[in-house]
Amino acid sequence: MGDDDDVTIINSGEEITPPPPRPGSGGQTPQIVYNSPSLSRSPLLLTPGKKTPNRIRTPRFITPLGSPLRKAIKLTKLDPEDAWLPITESRNGNAYYAAYHTLCSGIGIQALILPVSFTILGWTWGIICLSLAFIWQLYTLYLLVQLHESPENGIRYSRYMQLAAATFGERLSKFLAAFPIMYLSAGTCVALIVIGGSTSRMFYQTVCGPTCSPSLTTVQWYLVFTCAAVLLSQLPNLNSIAGVSLIGALTAVGYCTGIWTVSVAEGRLPNVSYNPVRSGTQISRIFDVFNALGIIAFAFRGHNLILEIQATMPSSEKHPSNIPMWRGVKVAYSVVAMCLFPLAIAGYWAYGYMIPANGGMLTALIAFRGQDVARWVLGLISLFVIMNAVSSFQLYGMPMFDEIESNYTRRFKKPCPWWLRSIIRAMFGYGCFFLAVAIPFLGSVAGLIGGIALPVTLAYPCFMWLKIKKPKPYSPTWCLNWGLGISGMTLSAILVAAGVYVVINTGIQVSFFKPQ
Repeated sequence: MGDDDDVTIINSGEEITPPPPRPGSGGQTPQIVYNSPSLSRSPLLLTPGKKTPNRIRTPRFITPLGSPLRKAIKLTKLDPEDAWLPITESRNGNAYYAAYHTLCSGIGIQALILPVSFTILGWTWGIICLSLAFIWQLYTLYLLVQLHESPENGIRYSRYMQLAAATFGERLSKFLAAFPIMYLSAGTCVALIVIGGSTSRMFYQTVCGPTCSPSLTTVQWYLVFTCAAVLLSQLPNLNSIAGVSLIGALTAVGYCTGIWTVSVAEGRLPNVSYNPVRSGTQISRIFDVFNALGIIAFAFRGHNLILEIQATMPSSEKHPSNIPMWRGVKVAYSVVAMCLFPLAIAGYWAYGYMIPANGGMLTALIAFRGQDVARWVLGLISLFVIMNAVSSFQLYGMPMFDEIESNYTRRFKKPCPWWLRSIIRAMFGYGCFFLAVAIPFLGSVAGLIGGIALPVTLAYPCFMWLKIKKPKPYSPTWCLNWGLGISGMTLSAILVAAGVYVVINTGIQVSFFKPQ
């Protein structure tokens, strides 16, 4: 970047009018670099009286290779608050890191219950609904990647809540998005402690066999898993856990592939049936179908993290972050498809309607094939589940760490010290442990709460695109986004109603501090 090149900095929602081109500049427009809005104010709120220099000169000593290379260098001035927070503390991400994070967040233990939906929908409708849901959520994922940075005002929306505030307003965004985002982050961490602790106990019993000394209690296994998760959570920022996400992604692919491969190799169960399960009354049948759709919809998660993952990348006008981010997302979701579709189809083929509603494929494998499969195979699959759970805990906990630390930086105007950061993360981890032990029946209302969180994945991105990009009314893009947005909100309302019906019809065994 030479002395004759202008760079317009657009910082925290404040736009600086670029100076007119000088003679000899060829009338070239200034380059633009992007910056994230501060968490202390609305992303689109102008800050009166704040001066930002119109131009930044790159010193000649920055490179000895002369003007051509200096012209390729762009300096991005970060908001100080962004540079203090774990999500945006490091901007050295790339397409590989994006693929690791996206794959780790895109495949979870909830994928193992996908065959349960086929027991209600059957072969044809099960495959059709799974395919449509995959295409739908991939489209909304594309919208979020494109909305991360706005060429119109130079703002980077580095967090889902910032984009929601820019779309719906500060107050309405807190009502519409705050609870679903909190559930998808903190609620997922609680569920991961339950899954990781229970699977740790299963791993011990599988590897050790009946001759071992008595195992720990369920609560103690929860605590063992939580200690491992808290220890790993001391890694400072989102970029620093890229290796952890890679391990989580590989282990997720490993246990998904291992489960359906072993199930197919062992063959179908005797007298397996593929007739859809039907309840007694017509209303019960309708709500069973809705619950099956909910199982498919909830298998796709991680949209609440996609903006945060993209925020770890550098971005400028010539090299926007959406290009490498979308490249990483395409690779990640190609692998997701190669895991989820065989798992759902092969699982239903092997076990039919006998797949347990709680636990899904992992429980079915141990219950029906536990005596036929080598112990080391079952132990390896269980170990993969544990490693994926502890890796996913770091990824889903990072937005909560970022939110808690942002309260400190807003108040004291300085970064959070390392010792306080360690205490915050330990308190969060053990708080999730307390909830996992105190409310073991939380899974019984997961469908109800999940229905409330569904718009984050399927509906809100469409409305965000309409508000920010403003496509031409009645154009194909305009109609598509309105149709998908309204359909997502309708599906969410139906799933909430189905969840309420299931709770009222079947009841909940309220047993505080009594995990199974």
